[in-house]
Parts: sequence; structure tokens; C-alpha cells
Amino acid sequence: MKPIPKEKIVTPHGSLEYARLGEGEPAIIMINGGNGPIEGWYKVIHEIAEHSTVVAYNRLGVGGSDKPSSPQHGKSIVTALRHLLKEINLQPPYILVGHSLGGLYANLFARQYPQEIKGVVLLDSSHPQDMILNQTQNAFIREINRVLGVFDPLFPHRQWNETRFVEQTVQQIETAGPFPDVPLFVVSGGKKPPMMPGSMMELRRQNQLDFLRLSLQSRHVLASQSGHFPQFTEPAVVTQAILDCVGMARQSSAT
Repeated sequence: MKPIPKEKIVTPHGSLEYARLGEGEPAIIMINGGNGPIEGWYKVIHEIAEHSTVVAYNRLGVGGSDKPSSPQHGKSIVTALRHLLKEINLQPPYILVGHSLGGLYANLFARQYPQEIKGVVLLDSSHPQDMILNQTQNAFIREINRVLGVFDPLFPHRQWNETRFVEQTVQQIETAGPFPDVPLFVVSGGKKPPMMPGSMMELRRQNQLDFLRLSLQSRHVLASQSGHFPQFTEPAVVTQAILDCVGMARQSSAT
């Protein structure tokens, strides 16, 4: 695995660990899935950096970044990300790439600051309506989640973990402005995870297609050999989707 060089910088929200590679515009901002580290992009980030500036970072509580001391809902996370980009002097507009839970933050960022966005890639992203999918989880999975929660008092910072504020993040998306009409690539994993009920997979598939209504410039990319992590199983598909989004964004800037 080719290493990803990381740095740390102090922001008003605490010290954040980040990686910056490549040169060019628009800058591509990689937003990890829930509690995911920078290293989750190792199969795609170096090739993408050959075409433009790329920034990946660890949110509070992940990797070498500080532990959170306040609720990590969407608005807080978007604000912290914008402060990070300002501190490293990376000017908008940006291409946002959000995987899983990171897709909710990309969705909110684009709605709150549409003038700063040139394109969005939603990588097997969480959909606001995915909240109801929890109702279809089997009893075994629900019990695992309950048992894991018992250990939270041993780690006080966990009370502020982003996964505890997903519902609030969804509400923030619903009350934010409209999604901008920018190039939007929706990359969806086509394989059902072993523990996921078929009914849940079908609802999730429908939610993925619903993303296409957000922009008149939307494209759907099916990673047919992948589950929830196409950047691991089909990195070429993910890389091409990101570069295609960059290409469309550059073309729109030139006209």
C-alpha cells in the first residue's frame, strides 16, 4: 500500500489530521464514511492527485485528529471542514466526494454553500431516507448495536460521536436550501452485503436512484462487483467517476 502523507493543523474546532496531494482546480475534497480514516482512500487518492488537488482528512475522533467535545452533527462537521480548508489556504469551488455517512455531509455542504461547489460524487452514500432502513435490521444486528453501546461510558468522547447525530444531520439537510445544479455522480454498490435483508437492499437501491433527482446534471454509476466500499473493490470505477465529474466541472467553467 502506497502511504498517504499526513499533516496536522490547528483549527477553531481542534487539531485535524489531513492529507493534501496534487495540484490543480477544482480541488477534490474526500469526505470519509462514518468514523472512517484517510487510509480508506488509498486505492484511489494517488491516481486522482495526478489530475488535480486532493484533500482527505480525519474528522474529530478519527485517527490523529482531536477527540470531539461537542455534538458532531452535520452543521458542525461542515463548519469544521470549511475552517480546515481555509487554514490550509485551499480556495473554492470544490468537488465533494462523500462516501457512506460522508455523503450526508457532502449533501449538506452543497446545500449550505452552493457557490463553493463545482460538483459532487456520492459514493454509496447514505440517503436521508435511509433512517427508516434501521427498522428492517434483524434482531441479531440490533442486539450487537445495543451491547456495543454499553461500553460508551468508558469513553466519554463517544457521546459526541457523529453516528449519534445522524437523525439531526438528516433534519438539517431537509431544512437547508436546494441542492445546486452541478455535475452529480451517484456511484452505487450493486452487491448485497451478506447480513443485509433483501428488502433493505431494495429500499437502499431505490434511495440511491432518488439522488439523481437532485441535479439536472446527474449520472448514475453502478459498481456491480461491489458492496458498500467500491473504492476498495472497484477503485477504477470510483476513480473514473470522480475524474468525469472534474471534467464536467471544468467544461462548465470554460463555457
